[in-house]
Amino acid sequence: MRDPRILQIAFLGSFLCAGLTVLQFDLPLWQPVLITTSAVLTQWGMTRLLKVPPAGYLSPLISSLGLSLLLRSDVWWIPPLAAAVAISSKFLVRFNGKHIFNPTNLGLAAAMFFSDRTWCSPSQWGESAMLLAWLAVFGMAVAQRAFRSDVSLCFLGAWILLKLGRVLYLGQKLPVLWHQLSTGSLILFTFFMISDPKTTPDSRTGRAVYAAAVAGLAFYLQHGLWKYNVLIWALLLVSPLVPLIDWLFKGDRYRWPGVAPAVSL
Repeated sequence: MRDPRILQIAFLGSFLCAGLTVLQFDLPLWQPVLITTSAVLTQWGMTRLLKVPPAGYLSPLISSLGLSLLLRSDVWWIPPLAAAVAISSKFLVRFNGKHIFNPTNLGLAAAMFFSDRTWCSPSQWGESAMLLAWLAVFGMAVAQRAFRSDVSLCFLGAWILLKLGRVLYLGQKLPVLWHQLSTGSLILFTFFMISDPKTTPDSRTGRAVYAAAVAGLAFYLQHGLWKYNVLIWALLLVSPLVPLIDWLFKGDRYRWPGVAPAVSL
């Protein structure tokens, strides 16, 4: 499987199945169905509306699984609308042939920003060390296959150092740090969202700067402004800086294996 998206779909799909069965997520079965249908139809419609070469449906499936894992709403039309926003952004919000926002991140942020009937579910995974290790190992495998493990490790390292510094500064014990880090949403964000090869900077130096900026801003939003879902908002705010980072630090543009160069979606 040369294309890392196939692995990502397999892993995210297994996470969702585990959540619906073993972990008993508070997730109605209709929501993943509506999200996936909306994402696929939006990809199909935008491809034909803008008359661009078809890029397949692997990326919409990944965005659908990500939204299904994190997005919650008690209004039926919000999840499919979030999926439509996510996929549309790949076609409409672009610079120099590259889309700016991670689709899952943008769809989730847009839904939470415009409706108080929507929320992110970050703690649904619990704090099982085995489960978190399972998530991390699979996530690392996907990031490594996509040649973006560097941005994942840079972000995670910066996040841990910032959290450790705060724990030591406040005189707290190390179990406090473990409690702050032991969330499945952090692993999903680290290895399946910030590591998206189509929206990260092209160069390794640029990706390190990008990862550190996301970690620093998220830390400030959480402990300086006392906001929630800080990783989602930090990634959303830093993403528009990627064209500047690409200009400062030159690198080769990433292309999905086996996909024609003209197709960049």
